[in-house]
Amino acid sequence: MSEINEINKLAPYEIDIPQDVLDDLKDRLRKTRYFGDLDNEEEYYGISTAYLKPLVEYWADGFDWRAQEKRLNSFNQHKVEIDGTPVHFVYERGKGPNPIPLIVNPGWPWPGEFSYGLIGPLTDPAAHGGDPSLSFDVIIPDLPGFAFSTPATRGDLNYWKIADILHKLMTEELGYEKYGVAGSDYGALVASQLGHKYADSIIGLHYGHDMPPGQFANERFWDLTDGVKIPEDASPELRAGLENLVDTYVSHVAVHMLDGSTLTHGLNDSPIGMLAWLLRRWKKWSDKRGDFETAFPRDFILTQATIFWATQSIGTSIRMYRNAVRHPWVPSHDRQPVVEPPAGFTFLLGDAYPPAINTVEDRIAAFENGPTRSSFNVVNINAHMKGGHFVHYENPEAFVSDLRETFRRITL
Repeated sequence: MSEINEINKLAPYEIDIPQDVLDDLKDRLRKTRYFGDLDNEEEYYGISTAYLKPLVEYWADGFDWRAQEKRLNSFNQHKVEIDGTPVHFVYERGKGPNPIPLIVNPGWPWPGEFSYGLIGPLTDPAAHGGDPSLSFDVIIPDLPGFAFSTPATRGDLNYWKIADILHKLMTEELGYEKYGVAGSDYGALVASQLGHKYADSIIGLHYGHDMPPGQFANERFWDLTDGVKIPEDASPELRAGLENLVDTYVSHVAVHMLDGSTLTHGLNDSPIGMLAWLLRRWKKWSDKRGDFETAFPRDFILTQATIFWATQSIGTSIRMYRNAVRHPWVPSHDRQPVVEPPAGFTFLLGDAYPPAINTVEDRIAAFENGPTRSSFNVVNINAHMKGGHFVHYENPEAFVSDLRETFRRITL
């Protein structure tokens, strides 16, 4: 399934954040001027000072970045330049007779580590209770402009331009003639563009979110509701679900779309400001039926925040939103479905979207009867109770199992 690539010609890459950057970070954290934040104990207004302050104090005087750096460097990493754009990626080879090359695209704000839990089961299925005949060469990039795929050398990056870069990574840098794609959130948009433009090179796709190319093409591009109000006759359950959807996802899209650089000036200069913005997404988007602190330990949170801070990638990652509008997607062909390769889906019911969904059967039906279904060549759909928006991280077992089944159906 995979071609012989030139892995031996790829120089290894190790993360090594300069000590002066870490020292400056700690100094800034220790000088934080905290907001009084009256009447926000329940975080009605957003992340509270009471929640944030202990985390910031630990970041300044307890968190061991070098230990996390050593852990991250245990993965096989590389960094290349494609059309002038740096691309950092983890590359782990599969164990088995004929591994399928698979690029796994994370979303926002998901540095690559959100997907690292997929690596072991996909590369070495025999050691994780899987079929040893179905293994994968796993490539997990930081999307260009995110994390260590920096510094960005161009200001126009968006999902469909990133797809061009990652296709070259897979075919030219790594030498694969055909490959599989997985992706969620913004990475799902990248996956869909790969499946649209480069269908002849794609073995199959597996998604954590059903996002066809052309997202944000509506007139009210900053508004996830597109101006639609809650129906007056909505049931209490549906009303609560729609209100929760708005409360969960609308704010960051509106600000990223309309005032991305204005926001970035603050986040790029203030580590507590950047942490608060990121932490709000991680807390609000994750599975509310679970315990956030258990699922997202503080060392994990601060590792991701340190990566955003040290690489100064918060602004370039945010810009991807508006660039989807400034540089709109143009179809490469008019064939249907718009994403032609066979595709599978893993949906987690702890996500706020779609609203008022309580059973696996209802989640599958919502997709089957929804507006995106016709965009894909669907071969496998599954839904699971555990997990929220961060599919690869919150329920890697489900994602791996479903992805295996998708590619089993494709390759048999």
